[in-house]
Amino acid sequence: MREGVEELVEKAAQKLGRGLSVEDLDGLLVAYSSNQSHADPVRVNFLLSKRVPADVSAWQLSHGIATAVRPVAVPPNPGLGMYGRVCVPLLVRGFRVGYLWVQQEPNEESAAAILAALPGVRLEIELIAGLLLDSNTAASAHRRARESRFLAAAAGDKAALSEIAGWREVHGHAPWQMVTLLDPAGVSPEDPQAAVVATSTAAMLATAGIDPALFTAGTETHSVVLFVHSTGRASHAAVLTHYERELAKRSGRPAGRVLVGISEPFTSLRALPDAYAQSKVAAQAGAVDPALGELVDVRSVGAYQLMGALTSEPSSVYADLLIEEDREGELLPVLEELYDNDGAVQAVADRLHVHRSTVYHRIARVRKLLGADPLGGRVRQELHLALKARRWAGRPRI
Repeated sequence: MREGVEELVEKAAQKLGRGLSVEDLDGLLVAYSSNQSHADPVRVNFLLSKRVPADVSAWQLSHGIATAVRPVAVPPNPGLGMYGRVCVPLLVRGFRVGYLWVQQEPNEESAAAILAALPGVRLEIELIAGLLLDSNTAASAHRRARESRFLAAAAGDKAALSEIAGWREVHGHAPWQMVTLLDPAGVSPEDPQAAVVATSTAAMLATAGIDPALFTAGTETHSVVLFVHSTGRASHAAVLTHYERELAKRSGRPAGRVLVGISEPFTSLRALPDAYAQSKVAAQAGAVDPALGELVDVRSVGAYQLMGALTSEPSSVYADLLIEEDREGELLPVLEELYDNDGAVQAVADRLHVHRSTVYHRIARVRKLLGADPLGGRVRQELHLALKARRWAGRPRI
């Protein structure tokens, strides 16, 4: 049977012969051991209140625990009633999920003995971190607040843009690109709050250990990732694979086709809102046009970029006429394939599994219905855009 955080903390405490506690990134108590011969006032108050007091938190943070990747010895503070202790950052593939604390004895002058013993509980520490990543971080108030500020910045809030500019995940990592992760089957959730938790958690888990992924946030309909810009797509593909699996586990839906919309690179955070819009358009285009694939760069979506900026759906006299007359659904697919394949009749025939003569016959029918050449000039331009607009009308609203 899989052990929980409490059991693992007890096991590690017994091996070390010391009192342990685990807190999340908000300073809230997650678990603690019963093994403690000399608990200091700080530990006693923490176990009773379940929260790290502000003055104690400030003392701990002043010793660099928020950015540490190795155990940190925090010296005693008699004014706070605090013995020395060791902070072990709980990390999963570089992703910080909480802290484990090991208290020194009252007359113990150095943390050397604790630091020397920690390798003996490495397995328990790794398992505790994994459990916290899987269950606690999505509900973290600190995490929710940061995601909210990031999404506000992506929506163009100037104060939020100024705030995130100083985040260590953002500062110094330009050029960036925005990525939208979209499962079209999940854009109309029955429980919006649960959907946010699912997309937030899935994105965090999917990007853990993937260095180019700097920060993630979840919304009711999709997830957002700030990436370091790269021309390669291996990291994006890895995130896609992990996200499909994690979202299915948390949403209760079967794993579906997830789209990854990728913006153009940008070097100024003032361009973050535009990049976010680009990534959403790319993901939506992938949802309505499967030929684009799952990893969709905005520069590859063609006319869908223009439609993403329109406030209403475009219309076309010629397209409306064809839609009305094409009751068997034979004419519109031939035209769209011709336009998308530069008029290569054999390629169209192969894709539609018909003979070349059938393609020519259907083009002739279109020409007769319209009284105009569908392959020439403005008529071709109008019809091609209208066919893409028709697809765009069925996009997931995010």
